[in-house]
Amino acid sequence: MGMYFEDFGEAGEFATASRVISEADVRAFGDVSGDRNPIHLDREAAIRAGFTGPIAHGALGLSVATGLASQLELTRGTLIALVGISWRFRGAIYYGDSVTLHLRVSSRRATGNPARGLVTLAAELMNQRGEVVQEGEFVELIARRPAEESR
Repeated sequence: MGMYFEDFGEAGEFATASRVISEADVRAFGDVSGDRNPIHLDREAAIRAGFTGPIAHGALGLSVATGLASQLELTRGTLIALVGISWRFRGAIYYGDSVTLHLRVSSRRATGNPARGLVTLAAELMNQRGEVVQEGEFVELIARRPAEESR
């Protein structure tokens, strides 16, 4: 079982495993999303746009970040809903980059429902050089610890 709302009061920071973003990932994301902008798929177009090569879709980085967070299983069985995301794109993710997600509990607050609370996690997606390429916050609705477990 994952962490309950109350557990996040004591929690600090978390880091995920790394994930390499491949050309195949970018092409598959383009197929799924319908976004086939040449800067993601064509080296010359990306260079003309000021990059050193094709870059991943920003939304692919965000999707990978949510997947990496899920793999930590912090809220396995306790997550009720992802309530909101605030996200910024700070740098390019290139084919072959290895990204890691760093999470920090930035706030938590009770809701009107005594069975759940809101937890805000500050997030940084970093490449293999330690550069923050994307950052933001995830706001999650998390179950509170059942009364029988609190005793």
